Amino acid sequence: MPMDGRTCVVTGSARGIGRGIAERLGEEGANVVINYRSSEGPAYETVEAIEDLGGEAIAAQADVTNREEVERMREACHEAFGPADVLVNNAGITADTQFVDMSREEWERVMDVNLGGMFNCTQAFYDDIWNAEEGRLINISSVVGKQGNFGQANYAAAKSGMFGFTRTIALELAQGGSTANCVAPGFTHTDMLETVPQKVLDRIIASIPLERLAEVEDVAATVRFLASEESSYITGEVIDVNGGMDL
Repeated sequence: MPMDGRTCVVTGSARGIGRGIAERLGEEGANVVINYRSSEGPAYETVEAIEDLGGEAIAAQADVTNREEVERMREACHEAFGPADVLVNNAGITADTQFVDMSREEWERVMDVNLGGMFNCTQAFYDDIWNAEEGRLINISSVVGKQGNFGQANYAAAKSGMFGFTRTIALELAQGGSTANCVAPGFTHTDMLETVPQKVLDRIIASIPLERLAEVEDVAATVRFLASEESSYITGEVIDVNGGMDL
């Protein structure tokens, strides 16, 4: 299998896109570290799902904004599977409000998780990825980082920041033969959209040339490719998975 024997750490992977990515990597033969902050039950359900597919997985609790907890997650990964070959920085939050009403706390909280968490996890696993044969860093951004979105100045700024970070780390990791890429999904069919009014969803879908929301599987398949040896000559790229929203 394409990912046989490779160890993958996926942050924020107890549910949603992160879970879909983790399950796809596990299905392809990877050893997967399921990271969660507080969703312990769903995290272990994801572990069980991967094991049912014939893969190996562990759950590792860590708030990505807490460096000590991230270091413990790395230790758990090393104890179970050895050094990581692939790190997928997926953990993220939103705190939506118009900028005129946005508090500094709402701004900093989104930055701390989306950018600070990426920093902590990348630094913790950097040596693993550098030393791995075909090491991979994959950051999950968003179409919002490219286009902006009403009421999401903090989230858009954080997701846009991932682009510059990814391209810079790609230059540095290239010296060790490893790669860094970014995936920017469009609006994806997860439980996060369940609270969005249907009329808003209808407007979103109308703006997508393929006339549908992304499915988790669309994003997971892209990450699986970037995590594999098949993508060895792709680095520093932002891969859009948005149904043509930039056309």
